[in-house]
Amino acid sequence: MGSNQHTQIELKRDCEATIIPSGEKLKLSKGDCVMVTQALGGSFTVMTGEGRLVRIASLDADALGIESTPEKDAPAEARPFSLEQVIEKLMTVFDPEIPINVVDLGLIYVCEAHPLANGGHRIELKMSMTAPGCGMGDVLKEDARAKVSALAGVTEVDIEIVWEPPWDKTRMSEAAQLQLGML
Repeated sequence: MGSNQHTQIELKRDCEATIIPSGEKLKLSKGDCVMVTQALGGSFTVMTGEGRLVRIASLDADALGIESTPEKDAPAEARPFSLEQVIEKLMTVFDPEIPINVVDLGLIYVCEAHPLANGGHRIELKMSMTAPGCGMGDVLKEDARAKVSALAGVTEVDIEIVWEPPWDKTRMSEAAQLQLGML
């Protein structure tokens, strides 16, 4: 992806995008020109010709002329389920405006695994957003759900967006604060 970042790309086909930060849907058309500003966690943040910042999901990578590479998990036999795997997956969910994952941003308030009778696990997540009016909450929530659900041993994922306590920059990891020049 690195060679496409910050270069103009003509869309190869129509695709859906999500306007940042409102979360509204937008249809982009074949032939529209966009510039990729961020490509993390499988999704793409692009600037449209009209100056809108939008997110294109990984399933539409081909519209950008980019080959999507699906994530592969180790088979259950090779790597037994652990909460560490859940955290690792959550670290592949990125804020579309800030190039930092939801774990390092401090958006994950609760991450618990509960064993189920069928041998699987129900994952309970409570997460927040950097601002109460953020329209990207449902997008990030569904990214997290899809990635955690793909783990071997996970049979249920329950995610709740919470606002208490309010998020602030002190929740960010030291690495995230360094990356943003806050330390």
